[in-house]
Amino acid sequence: MPDRVLVAYATKYGSTKEVAEAIATALGEAGVFAELEPAADVKDLGGYSAVVLGTPLYVGKMRKDASEFLERNRAALAAMPVALFALGPVSATDDMAEAAKQLDVVLEKFPWLELRAKTMFVGKYDPDHLRGLDKLIPKIKATPLYGIPLTDDRDWAAISAWAAALPEVLA
Repeated sequence: MPDRVLVAYATKYGSTKEVAEAIATALGEAGVFAELEPAADVKDLGGYSAVVLGTPLYVGKMRKDASEFLERNRAALAAMPVALFALGPVSATDDMAEAAKQLDVVLEKFPWLELRAKTMFVGKYDPDHLRGLDKLIPKIKATPLYGIPLTDDRDWAAISAWAAALPEVLA
């Protein structure tokens, strides 16, 4: 079992942070000290025995603060167990297999990264909380988010099950 696990996350609207909190809580309940931090704020991985990184996937891309976290901590991450989760589709009816393929393509940019576990979860979409240019997306008929209302199909049981397996996977 790992001694101390960092659960780092990148988020734009908070959904990935909520999943990261659930994962850190599950690790704590399993007897693992888990610390939760925004990926952008992590400067040093000293003292951690493993890392779990969470990021949303937008249009086939990882959040910049997640990819910068990976590059900034490359040497340390190459020497410790790492797990990664991503939030992609906004609905349980979306194509999870296609989303998982997009995650694999994104991870090809980090060939040095050896993940002990990775997964894709459905995210949350709330058009009322969009900011800036993102507010235009649900108004454009050509986008897949056109006219979609608040959707939160996150599968908390699947998230808990994945998190419960992490202590053994990261050992």
